[in-house]
Amino acid sequence: MVDITHKGTTLRTAVAQAVVKVSTLETITAIKNDTVPKGNVLAMSKAAGLLGVKRTPDILPDCHPLPIEYTGIAYSFDGLNITIEFTVKTIYKTGVEVEAMHGASVVALNMYDMLKPIDKGIEIQAIKLIHKKGGKSDFKDNFRKDLTAAVVVCSDTISAGHKEDKAGKAIISKLEDCNVKITEYVIIPDEIEDIQQKVKIYADQGTDLVIYTGGTGLSGRDVTPEALLPILDRRIPGIEETIRAYGQERMPFAMLSRSIAGTINNTLVLALPGSTNGAKESMDAIFPAVLHSFRILKGVRHD
Repeated sequence: MVDITHKGTTLRTAVAQAVVKVSTLETITAIKNDTVPKGNVLAMSKAAGLLGVKRTPDILPDCHPLPIEYTGIAYSFDGLNITIEFTVKTIYKTGVEVEAMHGASVVALNMYDMLKPIDKGIEIQAIKLIHKKGGKSDFKDNFRKDLTAAVVVCSDTISAGHKEDKAGKAIISKLEDCNVKITEYVIIPDEIEDIQQKVKIYADQGTDLVIYTGGTGLSGRDVTPEALLPILDRRIPGIEETIRAYGQERMPFAMLSRSIAGTINNTLVLALPGSTNGAKESMDAIFPAVLHSFRILKGVRHD
């Protein structure tokens, strides 16, 4: 199966359709009057669909097992056609379009099985996805393509040349995937004055995004939060909470990180962990959704 461990959970919805076409109006009448010998076609087919959607990963080998948190089945009649609309919802890391299509197929197949003794000309048609929603793609900010960012690595050992930077490069890779232009990438020691000086310069230049990596732990030299907090105009707790919650689901020490987020003028400032995995996971947790902040910072509403 495809690796989805890096994804966050969102509300996912999918609506699928299947059409059962019978050959006579007498069949339609029998369904509506509940006179089909095998029983109530609509109720039993709905039950079959409810069971079927839960078994999707048992039948399709590449489908992830996931919690089905809502299933809705609706029928409509048009001449000889019975249209099945199958809705599935979940809050999870991956979508439910296959589950919805499988559920609609099972409903249609059960109707075929129940109706075949009285109608030999039944066809199952138009199994397709009608609508899906959820996931990062639905929340991608398409407003600006000219966002700029500076990446600052805070590390005594890296700045002294004793260690290679990987966290900063992981951040840059994610920013480039989000079409954010990197205007500067620097490595500085863990010194409060150096950290503050850099962010003030970038904010004065109008850089949209400044990301620090390193110095958010608990050692005596981890001073990035102490440097940034006094000069932030406003903090954004939701970003900080999202980063820590995402990390904590993946390793038990993420709660010890002191990642921060806030603004200076219209510049968004982030301080992320210095480990490569910590930086990468923090970026995965909030990007690209965090780029929506620039609609608000620049005074543009998106209703």
